[in-house]
Amino acid sequence: MFRFATFLLASVFVFAQSPCENLKSLSIPMVTITSAVSVAAGPYRQDVPAAPAAQKGAPKQAKGGAPQQQPTMLPAYCRVAATLAPSSDSDIKMELWLPASDWNGKFEAVGGGGWAGQISFPAMATALQERYATASTDTGHEGGNADFAFGHPEKIVDFGYRAIHEMTLKSKEIIRSYYGRAARLSYFNGCSTGGRQALMEVQRYPEDFDGVIAGAPANAHIHLHAASVERNIELMKIPDHVLSQAKQDLLAKSVLAACDALDGVKDGLLTNPRKCTFDPSALLCKNGDSDACLTAPQVEGVKIAYRDVKTSTGEIVWTGFERGGEAGWTLLRTQQTSIGPGALDSIRILGYQDKNWDWHNFNLDRDVAFADEKAGYINASATDLSAFKNHGGKLVLYHGWSDPAISPGNTVNYYSAVLSKMGQKQDNWMRLYMVPGMQHCRGGPGPDQFSVLGAIERWRETNAAPEQIIASHVSNNRVDMTRPLCPYPQVAVYKGSGSTNDASNFACRVQ
Repeated sequence: MFRFATFLLASVFVFAQSPCENLKSLSIPMVTITSAVSVAAGPYRQDVPAAPAAQKGAPKQAKGGAPQQQPTMLPAYCRVAATLAPSSDSDIKMELWLPASDWNGKFEAVGGGGWAGQISFPAMATALQERYATASTDTGHEGGNADFAFGHPEKIVDFGYRAIHEMTLKSKEIIRSYYGRAARLSYFNGCSTGGRQALMEVQRYPEDFDGVIAGAPANAHIHLHAASVERNIELMKIPDHVLSQAKQDLLAKSVLAACDALDGVKDGLLTNPRKCTFDPSALLCKNGDSDACLTAPQVEGVKIAYRDVKTSTGEIVWTGFERGGEAGWTLLRTQQTSIGPGALDSIRILGYQDKNWDWHNFNLDRDVAFADEKAGYINASATDLSAFKNHGGKLVLYHGWSDPAISPGNTVNYYSAVLSKMGQKQDNWMRLYMVPGMQHCRGGPGPDQFSVLGAIERWRETNAAPEQIIASHVSNNRVDMTRPLCPYPQVAVYKGSGSTNDASNFACRVQ
């Protein structure tokens, strides 16, 4: 009788709980669900209160993620926080948000930025607003540097690839439990480090996702950081290279004056910066220094920014910055006297496992090779993507031509390398879109608002290939320009009549 009464009480308690709250007791190997709470519909807040699995403090927008307007209102949802432990040293925090009604039947995972170290709440909010079940992870550590990696090889693996994969598998299992059915399609959406995570999924786990968006990918993580260290050491050898705001404006305006009309439209944007051959030596001071010219050290600094970083044998470690984006550069605005953490961490911690490693000893050839040997598995550089293609996956890459953080030529080179490996005709499953004037993932004078997710959905679900993606530029809360983004190597070419701010007056062509 006592046992029956206990069973009856327990049954009443479970019945009283919502399906969301029931997830707290869900048993999944190597997973601890720390919170499962129902959240009522209401306005999205930047200060999403931290659930037990989220880091303390107000989450900030990580660098990366497809360009988008920030959502204002969110539907009711089930908010799940969990800790994943695929290794004895793993401590991967993740969140999964599940629409309480009108679920679109799909899953969208979103990526992070920099060294990750936080959950991408704003990107999740955007996905939830579109009625996706959506997930994000801190990749196994807190904070925006590589301190977590010192003495913790398993955490490097988590950051490199395991956290995203495990988050994806566990999310799909929780989705199935909550809705009683699996997600019919899964998408990954990331920019910057999120772009690297996207390509890593395509390369290492080709069946995780049906469509993948890789924006401004920091895919060869170690190479990107090593090139940054090398470039800054070169600049430190030229103590008078720093540009004032006036001189930076002069440089930017001079490039546009020389090259803006090359694409047939004078609009402050270089549609194809590779056609611009502007030489900063044209601005060399001839009658003393002034805001109307550049000194010899300043000219050399600009040339360093444009130049590819190469090994002694001529191998490109990372490409230089493209012409047309000079107005957004920060590289030449201050005089560095040392190399701090961040980029250096890929060498001193991932490679040498020595926080006190002296950057004065940096040697590009030796240290890139050494860091690749120790932790090169975090680089997403593989070019044989046939398993993802055979899975039926669709891949969209995009990058802003004016990106001042991750120079875009590397993405062009990676795309070209995939074609070299797999054959030139791959546009039935993979396309690249280069965005004129756009900076890092968003921002800048170019058209930086566009729905890559909508394009890849139509491609994957209806086989309607994105022959162009319409992008907008927004100023003072109004759209002041639209422009088609074209599959590389095509560019948007003006038809010769009508407003140059109207996308319908452009066509995608190879120039």
